[in-house]
Amino acid sequence: MANSNAGGTVKVRLVKGLRGTQSRHRLSVKALGLRKINDVRELKDSPSVRGLINQVSYLVRVEN
Repeated sequence: MANSNAGGTVKVRLVKGLRGTQSRHRLSVKALGLRKINDVRELKDSPSVRGLINQVSYLVRVEN
């Protein structure tokens, strides 16, 4: 997940539904600001955001 954005932001897209996932992972997706499939959020690139993304990497995709 190399960050090529000069502005220090990262775009995250929810690509899978949350049914059948752990409740902690659902809370992580909510903390990223994602609600429905194909929702996209542009977040400040920080270690805490990267940790959330890593935890739910099977549900989200990082975009440029």
